[in-house]
Amino acid sequence: MPLRVHHLQVSQSERVVWLCEELGIKYELINYARSPLFAPTVYKQMHVLGAAPVIEDENGRLAESAACVEYIAQVYGNGRFFVKPGEKGYGNFLYWFHYANGTLMPAFMRLYSLKGAGVSDPMNPAVKRSAERVDAVLSAMNTHLGGSKYLAGDNLTAADIMTLVTVTTIRQFAPIDLGLYPDLLRWMKLCATREGYRRAMAKGDPEMDLEAQLGAKSPPPFDGIEKAKAKVAEERQWRSKA
Repeated sequence: MPLRVHHLQVSQSERVVWLCEELGIKYELINYARSPLFAPTVYKQMHVLGAAPVIEDENGRLAESAACVEYIAQVYGNGRFFVKPGEKGYGNFLYWFHYANGTLMPAFMRLYSLKGAGVSDPMNPAVKRSAERVDAVLSAMNTHLGGSKYLAGDNLTAADIMTLVTVTTIRQFAPIDLGLYPDLLRWMKLCATREGYRRAMAKGDPEMDLEAQLGAKSPPPFDGIEKAKAKVAEERQWRSKA
């Protein structure tokens, strides 16, 4: 059984598709559109938590994007894009590899969750604290990238592959202006010039406007957000008449 990648479009699972393209390995890509905001039922049935991404081969199924990235790199790529223990910059690589889901993504998701709950007043204490946290984590990245070509040095690593999606695609859900972070923007555009990234996005998310993703201004909100809101409103109206 070949490596099979179940890719939920407009999501963090683009990390896995990008890695596969950078490695140049053979894999089967199966795309799933959101329905309208979350994963469709058929996708959710592949994992007990309905997680994305999901990969599978003769050894079974695996979820969690960081686990999928590490598994593919080690099993199919001979450890490429991972800095090994004892090699220069190993600690730096580990930090930024885990920064993606341990620090950056949670900061973005707090703002998204508050907005989704109708809490958007910038003077609201929760919103204010969340915005300050986002600025802090982005400023840390910007400062670091002011002295480093990629997150872990002069070469692309899995740390970059893990991190880019949060400041590009995820901003369709958590709109954040990146105008105050010029070195972060420089790094984003550098990553996006790679042929592997371009191929991955063309295969996995062909309808996505990449140039909008890479600008300082947030890309337009994902259209599934409004569709989901309209569906909820319709259901509430139906229940009120029942």
